[in-house]
Formats: sequence, structure tokens, C-alpha cells
Amino acid sequence: MTHMLYYHDAYLREFDTTVTVVEDGRVALAETAFYPGGGGQPNDMGWLELQGQRWTVTKVKKEGDQIWHWLGDEYGSSFEPGASVKGVVDWDRRYQLMRTHTAMHILCGVVWRDYGAQVTGGNMDPGEGRMDFEFASLTRDLIQEIEAKCNVEVAAARDIRTQILPREEAFQIPDLIRTKINLLPEGIREVRTVEIVGLDLQADGGTHVANTREVGAIRVTDYKSKGAINKRIYIRLD
Repeated sequence: MTHMLYYHDAYLREFDTTVTVVEDGRVALAETAFYPGGGGQPNDMGWLELQGQRWTVTKVKKEGDQIWHWLGDEYGSSFEPGASVKGVVDWDRRYQLMRTHTAMHILCGVVWRDYGAQVTGGNMDPGEGRMDFEFASLTRDLIQEIEAKCNVEVAAARDIRTQILPREEAFQIPDLIRTKINLLPEGIREVRTVEIVGLDLQADGGTHVANTREVGAIRVTDYKSKGAINKRIYIRLD
């Protein structure tokens, strides 16, 4: 089982650990700060350092209790179980994703609070993302209103808190699941929550900044109709 360091400290950039499994150009580690992707947030990238050499981490994915790290074409036979390695996260990319993910939660929180619209989908890249909502219609004036309200929440400098709760306790929180479909499998016994204090509280497994002021200005760059009651909003961070 890989210990998930990113859950305890999203700002951790480097870490020392040991290799537990080696398999076809990928390795599992005893612990990792690399986020393996999920919930619309892409996986982290970076490097593993071993014996003075650096190998590029091109892909990270969670499979069961293990988090696998795929290495670039230069992968050799140096990695073996028990080897001591240093992990280095591509911080510029990670921090952009943290800011973007928190921006998506700000958007979701504003839309839910003021318009009661559920989320039907979403995705993000560093510095930009899109989110689908159950809106019957969207207008340019409404989009500008939503953008302004999101930036008010950024300027409010709201703290972001994470917590891991037993499933039964978590599901007693009203409106914890903001997606139209509950994406949490029945087998998950603990639920991680992310709270933007005073604005938003929902189940989420990604990495976030510590305060909304770190997000910076949010711009709504476009919006589209994806169906009768399904509207897509695109955002970008300055």
C-alpha cells in the first residue's frame, strides 16, 4: 500500500522513500507526493532520483492500494525493490493545477449557492478548466455575474480545509455530493472532504491551495449549451 503524502501536505515538493515493486517500466513506492489523477484533475509529473541520476515520471496512476509511477524511455535496470529514491514533483505544473482545482470549487460553490445548479461534469488542465451545470439557459449577463461573484470569493481570502471522514458520517452532510451522479463507489469506507470556509463543502480527492487568494483572478472565457439543461462554462486563471 502506497502512503499518500499529497493528502497530508499538498505543498510537499520533494520526498525520500523506497521502491516497493518494479514492473515493466513503472515503479511503486512506499509513499508518494505525486497525485495520481482523478476527479478531473490530471496526474502529477516530475522526477525520481536514484544514485545520482534522474528519471522522468511521465504518468502516475492509482491501482488498488498501489500508486504506480511510469518512467521515461531512459528507464533501466537501476530500480529494484528496497532501493532508496528521491521524488521531485514538477511544482510549477502542480501548483497551477492546485489553483485551478480550487477555482473550479469556487465556481461550483457560487453556482450552487446562488442558482441551485448541480454539476454534470468537468475537467481541467493547468491554469484552465471547464464545468458543466444543470442550467436551462445561460446568458452573457449571467456569465458576467457569475465571474464577478467568483472573484469576490477569491478576494475574500477564504481558508480551504480538508478532512477524511467515515462514509456514514460524511453522508450526513447536506449536499456533500454536487455531481448529478454520485461517483463514490460503495466500497469506499472513508470520504475526503474539501471545504472553502463560508462558501463550499463537498467530497473531493484532489489537491488544493490553502486560501482562495492564491487562486488569483478567474476569467470566464466561454460558455456553451451541451443539451436542454446542460450548459458548459470555461474558466481560465490570470
